[in-house]
Amino acid sequence: MKTKTKINVLDLGAGSKMVPLPTREIAEITRYSTSNPKFSQLYQFFCSLTPGEKVIELGTCVGISTRYLSKATLGKLYTFEGSEEIQKIATQNPTPERTEFILGPIEEKLPKVINEVHHVDFALIDANHTYQGTLQSFYTLLPKVHSKSIIAVGDIHWTPEMEKAWEEIKSCPQVKLTIDFFECGIVFFNYPGVKTHLILDI
Repeated sequence: MKTKTKINVLDLGAGSKMVPLPTREIAEITRYSTSNPKFSQLYQFFCSLTPGEKVIELGTCVGISTRYLSKATLGKLYTFEGSEEIQKIATQNPTPERTEFILGPIEEKLPKVINEVHHVDFALIDANHTYQGTLQSFYTLLPKVHSKSIIAVGDIHWTPEMEKAWEEIKSCPQVKLTIDFFECGIVFFNYPGVKTHLILDI
């Protein structure tokens, strides 16, 4: 999205390093606050390895990763965004009817969805980018994961806070395998060997 139209952005987390002002061009948001298409494809791939019945995206932004995830979702995709103006952009793009856009603070909205679903197959945590917010999201999702679930965590090396959150997630007893792609971390809950942490570069 290359439009220079400006919108007012409500940041409910750590905000943006590159475009910290509350009024931002849509092109700047797309450039600095969305996942590289390579990683959107990566999230789509890992989502496709799960049953894909219940998929959660924390951090819709302009909806690029949403569209990739929707292609791997066989049931329902719940995507959460804190800024109404950004969500309006995301909803302008065609997505399957099984995609539900949820507006508001994740700490308020996510528990309601988690209480309604039986399980979570895939989740992308890419919204708050703070230690507390990232872990709160992870531990809210944790009771509904199963052996075939996968959780992706964006920007795990973005700040010391995020690195600390990633280390705590890795140490969680339910976590059996993690893959560090630097841009993101992938968490598995089933692995036949001893607990393993891999570092890969793509």
